[in-house]
Amino acid sequence: MGPPLLRAESLQKRYHAPGWPRRESFRLEADFVVDAPRTIGLLGPNGSGKTTLFELITGSNRPSGGRVLVEGRDIHRIRYRERDRLAIHYHQSYQVRAFRKTVPSFLLEHAGRERPRVHLFDEPQFAIQDGYIGFMLGFFARLREEGNVVFLCMHPNEPFHVEILREACESFIFVQRGRLTEFPDFASLVGDPGVRAYLGALAP
Repeated sequence: MGPPLLRAESLQKRYHAPGWPRRESFRLEADFVVDAPRTIGLLGPNGSGKTTLFELITGSNRPSGGRVLVEGRDIHRIRYRERDRLAIHYHQSYQVRAFRKTVPSFLLEHAGRERPRVHLFDEPQFAIQDGYIGFMLGFFARLREEGNVVFLCMHPNEPFHVEILREACESFIFVQRGRLTEFPDFASLVGDPGVRAYLGALAP
C-alpha cells in the first residue's frame, strides 16, 4: 500500500504583528490525512486561514513548522514550476496562485508526474443559470473519480451554496481562528453548534 494521497503533518503557519518585541498575531495549525480519493468541503469565516491552508498545501507559502506530503513527496522540496503537478490552487476565477521562491530551483526535486493529484478550488464563482452549477458538480465528481483529492472552499452566503456543499462533498473541514475541525459527513457538519452559528439562517 502506497503513502496517503495528502498529509498535512504538524503543519503550522505563524504571522507576527509589526514592532518589537515580536507578537504573534495569527497561527494556523493543521494535522490531517487524506488516504483515498475524496471531495472535501472547506468552510469557515473570512480570515480564519482557509486560503493560507491552500497556499501551504500547494507550496506557495512556506510553513513555520511541519510539512505537506503529496503521495509521500514534500511539496516544499519540489521545483517551483513543477509543484502544480502535485497540487494546484484555483482562486475564484481559477487563476493559479504564484509561488514565493526561497531556494534555487536547481537544488529542488522534480515532481515526477504530469498531472496534479490534489485540486483546491478557492471560493469558485457559481452562476445559477444555464446549467453551470451542474457542469461544475460534474467536473468535481470527474476529478474525484479519476483518483484525485478535491477541496471545495466556500463561504456560503446563499442557500444554494449550502446545497452545493451537500451535493459535492463527502467530508468537511471547518476552519475557525486557525484551528481545523474535521467532519465525516454533512449531517455531522451542520449538527455542530459552531458551524450552525457560522451559517446562521443558512443552516438547514
